[in-house]
Amino acid sequence: MTAAAARAYRPTLRPGVLLSPPLLRGPRTVHLVKHPVTGAAFEVGIKEHFLISRLDGTRNLEDLAPVYAEQFGRRLGEEHWNRLLGLLGTRGLLDGAPDPAAPTPAPQRPNSLWRGTRPMVADADATTARLHRLLRPLLHPAIQLPLLASVLLLIGALAWRTGALLDGTAELVRQPFALMGVALFLWASITLHELAHGVAAQHYGGHVAEIGLRWRFPAALLYCTVDNYLFLPGRRAKLVIAGAGAYLNMLLLLPFGIWWFLLPAEAPERPPLAGLLVLGTIQALSNLVPLPPLDGYRMLGHALGADHLAPETRAYLALRRRGAEGAEALAGYSARARRIYTAYALGSTAVVLLSAAATITFVLHLLG
Repeated sequence: MTAAAARAYRPTLRPGVLLSPPLLRGPRTVHLVKHPVTGAAFEVGIKEHFLISRLDGTRNLEDLAPVYAEQFGRRLGEEHWNRLLGLLGTRGLLDGAPDPAAPTPAPQRPNSLWRGTRPMVADADATTARLHRLLRPLLHPAIQLPLLASVLLLIGALAWRTGALLDGTAELVRQPFALMGVALFLWASITLHELAHGVAAQHYGGHVAEIGLRWRFPAALLYCTVDNYLFLPGRRAKLVIAGAGAYLNMLLLLPFGIWWFLLPAEAPERPPLAGLLVLGTIQALSNLVPLPPLDGYRMLGHALGADHLAPETRAYLALRRRGAEGAEALAGYSARARRIYTAYALGSTAVVLLSAAATITFVLHLLG
């Protein structure tokens, strides 16, 4: 292509290409770009995303250069333009470009008795789409807002009656058959927890890649993989998808909470119900702790617009420990990035210590 033809060329982005909102990754702010067929994804900077998002077949270099200069204070050069188009073309992201080879999947450890993963349905997206169609009437705000208020009220009521609930849980531990029933209910709620992520993803236009069983002897749990919700616009959808599992777990406890509060103090059903409420609430709310790989960690990352929060925090702290040697690299971090990584380091440390103290206190209460 001649220089004149390159300047006049009006490229069109391939239909279905996904562009993510901005994500903080270490000292950089990046956007993810995903091929609609192969699923290959890579990251680009703010300037590249500015141009890629405007490739609709109506603009050429002469059209984009002035707006690029206005946005970034420097004119878009032909070399940068040609390099970007070459990158997009070789990755099959321009309309009419051939598909690149699909990325080679990472080698997987073979399944064994002790650990493994096995898909359970042929088309996870179609399965969750059917569930979403069935449940869609229940997802209307007129229904969900009162349910959310009820869940918050239940959490407050359980906190108010903590002493009686812990006493009942201690009694449950001494009732093996009742304890087995509670354990079975909690295992089933984990399965529904995972499906809730998939249904929420369908509600907001996400894609469910896989539903399967993951086991680490002796435990076996269902999992649901949503592979493109990072590309959904806005933060609300991503927060709802990440938090849907814990929310459903608390919804499942609502009738048992009402039952427990209505029973007289001497009713024999109260200890099993108390144990179910305590253990179920711990199961649900512990998923909201902002530590990897829990749902709360993903929610915090979405709320901050930050990706790989824990490893990037470790990398930032490692640079700070190097003192003068890391000063040059630290200079590339924005003030916002410094605040986020410092706050996460302090906050996650406090969460770990508080969680350990709460766990020890809980176990001692049960043993006492």
